Amino acid sequence: MAIVVKPPQEPNWGDVVANRSFVIFAAGSIEQGSAEDWQTKLAADLNEYENVVLLNPRRDEWDSSMEQSADNPTFKAQVEWELDGISLADLVIFYFDPNTKSPITLLELGLLAGMDGTIAPDVLVCCPPGYWRRGNVEIVCNRYKFPLLRSYDELIGRLKPIIGERNEI
Repeated sequence: MAIVVKPPQEPNWGDVVANRSFVIFAAGSIEQGSAEDWQTKLAADLNEYENVVLLNPRRDEWDSSMEQSADNPTFKAQVEWELDGISLADLVIFYFDPNTKSPITLLELGLLAGMDGTIAPDVLVCCPPGYWRRGNVEIVCNRYKFPLLRSYDELIGRLKPIIGERNEI
C-alpha cells in the first residue's frame, strides 16, 4: 500500500531511505479546493505499490481566507513543505486542471525547468487540452524534455511502468 503524506505531517525520511521508497510529489492544480481532487485519485491508483510514498500538498483542512504572506507561519510552513517535498522527490508529477489557472503549479514547473537537469527530480507533466496556458506548458516541456501527457489516464499509463522499473532495482 502506498503511503500518503500531507502537510503539516512531515515524512519520516529515515524510513523512506531504509525502505528504498520511491517518493512522488503531486504538484498540480488545487486552486483552494476548486480543482478536481486528482491527488486522492492518484493515491488510490497507486495503492498497490508498497514502495511508494506520495507527497500530497492538498491539506484536508485549509483556511482559504488566510493571508498568503511569508509573515504568516501557517502559510509559510505550507510553502516550505511543498518546496522541501519537490526537492526530495524522485519524481514530480504536474497536473494542470483545465478548469483552473493554477499559477503556483506554473511556478513550480518553472522552478524545475530552471534546474535544467542538474539536480532536478524526474518530471511527468499532464496538461489536458483546454488548459488556458497549455501552449506555455508545451514549450517548457519541449525545451526541458519533460514528458507531456494529455490526460490523467495517459499519466497513470506512463507512471506505473516507471514505478515497476523502480521495484526491480
